[in-house]
Amino acid sequence: MNSIRTRYPLVIDFLHRNDIDVLLMQETKCRDEQFPLEAFATAGYDLAHFGLNQWNGVGIASRFPLKDIEQGFHGMPGFSKDPAAEEALEARSISATVEGYRVCSVYVPNGRGVGDPHFTYKLKWLRALGVAFGDYFASPEALPYLVGGDFNVAPVDSDVGDPWFLQPGTTHTSVPEREALEHFSATAKVADLVRPLVPEGYTFWDYKQGKFARDQGLRIDFLYGSVECVERLGGAKIHREERSLESPSDHVPLSVELHTTLDEDDDRPMVF
Repeated sequence: MNSIRTRYPLVIDFLHRNDIDVLLMQETKCRDEQFPLEAFATAGYDLAHFGLNQWNGVGIASRFPLKDIEQGFHGMPGFSKDPAAEEALEARSISATVEGYRVCSVYVPNGRGVGDPHFTYKLKWLRALGVAFGDYFASPEALPYLVGGDFNVAPVDSDVGDPWFLQPGTTHTSVPEREALEHFSATAKVADLVRPLVPEGYTFWDYKQGKFARDQGLRIDFLYGSVECVERLGGAKIHREERSLESPSDHVPLSVELHTTLDEDDDRPMVF
């Protein structure tokens, strides 16, 4: 997203052009009271947001009412550069229930550099996210669930088109990060919903050095779903064309269609 206050017209236009039912947003970079709520309401979307300052920030927009909104998740770690200081929670996760699904928007810590305290925080955060949804899976009240957003990890080398990220000591491609992402998906009992239908393609291109024009990108944004979501998967897309618009985000959206029965007479896909 890279700042919702400057890019909300692009976001709303994307929602309408692509008939999106539920949108998961990351890096909104605003406090809750600064979010352009009225613009989304006018466009026909309910909104849940978690923002504490000008950094991070996550949200969910939905054509259907959002219920049971949860900022953060049980066991979510915070961050402090000083190991002896209290960890401060950051606005990196928000969940809600919509039309029989539990959806969660996440913005995984960047890591900054291998060996940096933020790198340790990143690994800890990913593993805690997996545990939280593993516990949710075990609950008899669990709904089909989808966890999506910016994971800041490229799982395999084919997800890396930017040679800078293959240098030693670089984040997003290191073995510990890839292992932490695998631990998340295994513990949370989820699978990548986009890759089976779109095996190739990047989701992020840095603004610098003409990375997009040279297609030197990364695949670091994902939509993970529970087994029910996998069974209902009807389509998936990486919206690469959005990166060509004027003043775009450095990330592009992903979308999936999940077939679901809302009532006896209404069996249609929901688009996330």
